[in-house]
Amino acid sequence: MSDFLSDSDFTRIRDLIYNESGIHFSDSNRTILESRLKERLKLQNLESIGEYYKSLTKSDNELKDFLDSVTTNLTRFFRNQAHYDTFINYVIPDLVERKRQSGDKKISIWSAGCSTGEEPYTNAMVLKEHLPPDFKIEVIASDLSLKSLMKAKEGLYLKSRVTGIPDNYLNKYFTEEDNSYRVKPEIVKLIKFDYHNLKFGNDMRNLDIVFCRNVLIYFDEPAQKNVIDNFWNSMAPHSYLFIGHSESLFGMDTQFKFIKTDWACIYGKIQN
Repeated sequence: MSDFLSDSDFTRIRDLIYNESGIHFSDSNRTILESRLKERLKLQNLESIGEYYKSLTKSDNELKDFLDSVTTNLTRFFRNQAHYDTFINYVIPDLVERKRQSGDKKISIWSAGCSTGEEPYTNAMVLKEHLPPDFKIEVIASDLSLKSLMKAKEGLYLKSRVTGIPDNYLNKYFTEEDNSYRVKPEIVKLIKFDYHNLKFGNDMRNLDIVFCRNVLIYFDEPAQKNVIDNFWNSMAPHSYLFIGHSESLFGMDTQFKFIKTDWACIYGKIQN
């Protein structure tokens, strides 16, 4: 047992995080939680976990900042190329054909847990590149971390962060600034960044595609089921869900269909 974080303090802080966000901290993650708590106590000039716990329960702003600090924001452009091969060669052609038949020439996509913006910008560029010019693009990007969202909105990335972007995309959709690259306004304007806690539902409806990759791993089974059910309610009758390559809906009571493509496995809400 840590002298800094007792078993009882660990339990009540862990339960608070779970109740507020659905994120589950196991014993194996205890050291991560402890380090984040030390950082917050130092910033708040507090001496004990008890004092800090009172601060968390009284201040919505501190609670948001704390939840921000315990989330891991690991991402990159074109992460998991097999997903993007599926997106380009399977999902987009299918949706375009169906949309043309219905007369609805708009693709709506949600990047849930978007971190610092690499994924939604990638998705916007891919849609811009591969959709017919008469189609409208709507990209919604959300995260639990306000700090990450502010970075995402800025659309400015160090050269070391853009190494995964194909040259044709980099030249077409970015401008170089000193040691960085900035996303061009034509892509930025396609994206709406918004704070959202996946534990709770949302008012989005008829989404054609949802990306939520490497987020479910932070939730226990009931919280995962809640998130997946909320996605189902947000998605159009014929739509697609991308989750992390190490994540699965296997064994979960869900109506999503497992889809194996030539490139990767995804899920579909197939009702028509």
